[in-house]
Amino acid sequence: MAADIKPNYTDEIKMILRGNVSPKVIHDKLEDYHASDIADVLEASDVLLRRKLYRVCDIIMLSEAFEYLEEDFAASCLAEMDIRKAGAVVSELETDTAANVLREIPKEKRELIIETLDQEARIDIAIIASYDEEEIGSRMTANFIDINYKLTIKQAMNELVRQARDNDNISTLFITDDNDEFYGALDLKDLITARSDDVLEELIVTSFPYVYGNELIDDCIERLKDYSEELIPVLDNNNKILGVITAQNIIEVVDDEMGEDYVRLAGLTAEEDLKEPLKQSLAKRLPWLLILLALGIVVSSVVGAFEHVIAQLTIIMAFQSLILDMAGNVGTQSLAVTIRVLTDENLTLSQKFKFVLKETRVGFCVGVILGVLSFVFVGVYLIVAKNQTPAHAYAISGCIGIALLIAMIISSALGTLIPLFFKKIKVDPAVASGPLITTLNDLVAVVSYYGLAWILLLNVLHLG
Repeated sequence: MAADIKPNYTDEIKMILRGNVSPKVIHDKLEDYHASDIADVLEASDVLLRRKLYRVCDIIMLSEAFEYLEEDFAASCLAEMDIRKAGAVVSELETDTAANVLREIPKEKRELIIETLDQEARIDIAIIASYDEEEIGSRMTANFIDINYKLTIKQAMNELVRQARDNDNISTLFITDDNDEFYGALDLKDLITARSDDVLEELIVTSFPYVYGNELIDDCIERLKDYSEELIPVLDNNNKILGVITAQNIIEVVDDEMGEDYVRLAGLTAEEDLKEPLKQSLAKRLPWLLILLALGIVVSSVVGAFEHVIAQLTIIMAFQSLILDMAGNVGTQSLAVTIRVLTDENLTLSQKFKFVLKETRVGFCVGVILGVLSFVFVGVYLIVAKNQTPAHAYAISGCIGIALLIAMIISSALGTLIPLFFKKIKVDPAVASGPLITTLNDLVAVVSYYGLAWILLLNVLHLG
């Protein structure tokens, strides 16, 4: 297990930076470390040590390290550099990273940095920055190679060599027609192994996947995950290639989406970090908490409506939490499974209906098992610990077992139907959060438990 843990070289690198040797020697020593290790040092150092690191590292080393930094922290690091060096680092970043980092920099300094960039870099960054953060175009990079489909094999190789000086994403070459529109893709291996008399067009894959820059990430992420391509082209509305989505981009997008779903399941509206102001944290948490407070008042009111039942059968209060907790647990489980299933955008109505039935059957089977166990053990507990007669004890435990069965069936159905409903009305199903489902299930459990106690124990068996 220890071999899987990333070594921590932060202290080693700090000692090198604080050493008495020349900048050249420090630079040469730092070349032995991975860019992520340099990034870790930037995050763990004070401003004086960071500035020394900026001076001894070359532009390539810094830009590679910046790819591993959070965008807001990378922006603060750029603000600590002189304008020319900051501009040089930005020009070497992947264009999507550069655009996202520049968004975090105050306008005055951002404009100064952009002025130091060459015209091509400015255009690429401006294109990516023009897309909203929810659009896939905001995640693309302009680091790709494109060639015309009419070139010969030799001409294509020459064009590859020429463009590879500025672009290192060369595993897949993208092919355009005479109007610069996307035509297909060509694997680098196929080009290298082709003979000079082969026809380039015969090697082109015209069924290669692609996305449009203004597509929402939520709408196209499942398609991207279905392909194992290292690069996927991003097109504008005229079918011209704007950039590419790399495998790393896809991993980051999926990670971000999972993070958003996670916090929504927790009843939040967005992710928080350690440095977030109190006001922002409250703004993210309060909306759901207010909704849950209102639902909690409803649950309490329902309990109050059964006050006469509780007054005559005080012992049943001791088992309220058992019903509520188990109903909440099974509902949350169904919710988690449903949200995972709903990542498949191609589910038919029939498949959704079968899924609801399946989850309801699961709730029924689990309810039967746990209901029977509750009937047996609660009955024994009441006889042994509370000196109840067997008839009285098992009447109460039977009510508990049946209430548990009913609550778990309904809770599993709710945990499935609520996210399906949100999906139907075009709302992210992750907003059907765990706390919401739990509170609704509390309402179901309270009505089931006390309603059954009122009907069965008071009106049928007359145990009050």
